[in-house]
Amino acid sequence: SKIRKGGDQMTLDLLGEDYYSVASARQYWSISQYKRFRECEARALAELEGEWEDQRDNTALLVGNMVHSYFESPEAHKKFMDENADAMISKAGKTKGQLKADFLVGQRMIERLEADKQFMEYYVGQKEVAVKGEIEGVEFKGKIDCLNVEKGYFVDIKTTKSDIDSMVWVQDEASGRNIQVRWFEAWGYVLQMAAYKKMLKEQYGKEFTPVIYAVTKESTPDTRAIVFQSQEKLDYELSELSMLIKHLDDVKKGKEEAKPCGHCEYCKTKALSQRVEVV
Repeated sequence: SKIRKGGDQMTLDLLGEDYYSVASARQYWSISQYKRFRECEARALAELEGEWEDQRDNTALLVGNMVHSYFESPEAHKKFMDENADAMISKAGKTKGQLKADFLVGQRMIERLEADKQFMEYYVGQKEVAVKGEIEGVEFKGKIDCLNVEKGYFVDIKTTKSDIDSMVWVQDEASGRNIQVRWFEAWGYVLQMAAYKKMLKEQYGKEFTPVIYAVTKESTPDTRAIVFQSQEKLDYELSELSMLIKHLDDVKKGKEEAKPCGHCEYCKTKALSQRVEVV
């Protein structure tokens, strides 16, 4: 991380150039960090302490970032493409020197969004805006793709592999039953929109309308603006976080013991998975 002088003290810009640093992750919660702690407290804490590295394939993340960087600025997109060329460019065969298949899909998504007049009208404002605020006395941060302060709305681009109307099976926390919800609910994006809206109200003293602009990874990508005008839905998403965040913050700060989930790769590697089963 780049270090700057603040008076006599060396300081990190935790919401600027050092937004993605470990120091920033320790200082602030983000919705993505909250989701990792919900999945497995032990693994999330180990990741934060640098004792465990995420083993997941990051291709989908790279495709999403490719799309985001394009609409941030030409400079940001060139920087992203240059830094990730090794992962994105084919090194052998007939396609040598060309984008790999997953990133060709990303290129089609960019072209589809750019041709979407509605998207181009929505996506006007400040790009990659960092915000911060408190939820139940705990400091959170977020980075918004596009913020239009004057018109009072913000837009986050979300990519999905299936069609925009697709449903996902999840376990309902209250009843324990499996239920179907929209993909953007299943992946925590509505919670993210709710948290951003809350932080923006704290920062600007006014209400903002959250907009997810969805683009699919289909052979012919589809796009749609999903506008959240129901405060009830957003409040519902925040209610569970509000109940759990103080405990998770204590785990993060070492005040409470981190519980293993018992079935992720970290738990298996560290022998924290279920060792005895009585039948």
